[in-house]
Amino acid sequence: MEHFVTYFNTSYIPQGLCLHDSMQKKIGDFVLWILCLDDKTYNVLEEKKLNGVKLLRLSEWEDQKLLNVKKSRTFTEYCWTLTPFTPKIVFESDKTVNRVTYIDADIWFLQNPKCIFDEFDRSGKDVYITEHAFSPDFDKSSSSGKYCVQFVIFNREGGEMVRKYWEDCCIDWCFNKAEDGKFGDQKYLDEWPERFPEKIHVAQKKEWFLAPWNALRFPYSEGIIWHFHGFFFGGNYIKWYQDYKIPKPTYFNVYKPYIILAEQFFIENNDIVSKKDFKNKFYLYILALYKTLLIYCKRNYKFTKYSKINFNEYKRKNEKN
Repeated sequence: MEHFVTYFNTSYIPQGLCLHDSMQKKIGDFVLWILCLDDKTYNVLEEKKLNGVKLLRLSEWEDQKLLNVKKSRTFTEYCWTLTPFTPKIVFESDKTVNRVTYIDADIWFLQNPKCIFDEFDRSGKDVYITEHAFSPDFDKSSSSGKYCVQFVIFNREGGEMVRKYWEDCCIDWCFNKAEDGKFGDQKYLDEWPERFPEKIHVAQKKEWFLAPWNALRFPYSEGIIWHFHGFFFGGNYIKWYQDYKIPKPTYFNVYKPYIILAEQFFIENNDIVSKKDFKNKFYLYILALYKTLLIYCKRNYKFTKYSKINFNEYKRKNEKN
């Protein structure tokens, strides 16, 4: 049984529930550790009693080192700072766990990831990382990094050297800007294959790890995971913003079912999902409108999804059922 770990607060509950739903359908037996970034998230998820989920309270794991840097970082930057701590928290919570996979909360499993772990086992290495594998027209590797913090496997003992190095780097510097070859928690991974050649295995199948930035490069049918970058929830809307082109087949076969599921979870949890992210990103809404107008006449791609939820209609359907 594989162990996975992620983290989120109330504003990411719909994505987190979509992730869990995909794991139930595609994996079956698993343990998903969720580091809840606030007590409200913990209480909501505890009530749901999700199969295969183990909950952790961030407040119980914040040491002085984390609390010191928390004061000088934005919420997003602090979340990124937490990433290398998550495998450690799982290992310390359960001494029987020998490896854990960090996954972003906006990951959705398209297929069973068993072949990923089989490849990792054959490598004989202790840490598994994935490339962004940008489509050539959207290559942001110079600023965002060659590798993506979206799916990272750590062995308990063999991977600790790498994990601890990452932890120290993120405590020292983890900000939402490009500076001196760094960016958040992510650009640090660029040096890992050379710094730790005996420890690091880079995923051989780039097409297994799909996202908006490589949607033009690989067909969605080859993907094992899809990384739903750029989704925001707020008020009675789901919005997603991005600079990437999404082919229509990918939109209808990947994005549309995800959006339908996310809408369901959003409606069910609307009273607790934070509106803050949506309000703070009003400028993104204006930008999205501009882009929509700009590409209106282009028929081969979908760029920006704007989904309005009719709560009254949803309630009427529920009452009938």
